[in-house]
Amino acid sequence: MILSSEKHEFLIQAAKVAAESAYAPYSNYFVGAAILTESGEIFTGCNIENRVLGGSICAERTAIVKAVSEGHRKFQAIAVHCKNNEGWPCGVCRQFIAEFGLETQIIVESDNKKLVVKKISELLPEKPVGVTT
Repeated sequence: MILSSEKHEFLIQAAKVAAESAYAPYSNYFVGAAILTESGEIFTGCNIENRVLGGSICAERTAIVKAVSEGHRKFQAIAVHCKNNEGWPCGVCRQFIAEFGLETQIIVESDNKKLVVKKISELLPEKPVGVTT
């Protein structure tokens, strides 16, 4: 499904609001994400760091975990906003997003404030392990 530019902008704005809640005392890399479910609901998340790096979680995974815990398994798009600069999902988040569908759109605001939209399948060099859709 192709989303309108208005929907992309709405999701980016929701991701910006979510970034305000980020807990990033170690990296100062404040990230927010907003995921749009197939049914039209939006869940947001922010990154939460921990002294033990493995205990940290990215904004994208926070939003997905919230959506999945509420019974959602199919997603149209996820917007990602980094307060300090342009930021794309990390490798772990890309795999996490792909788990739920290779057609999910990733929306990022570039450094020049233009929205860039790509499918998660475009951000992965090969089909992720275990993903059949």
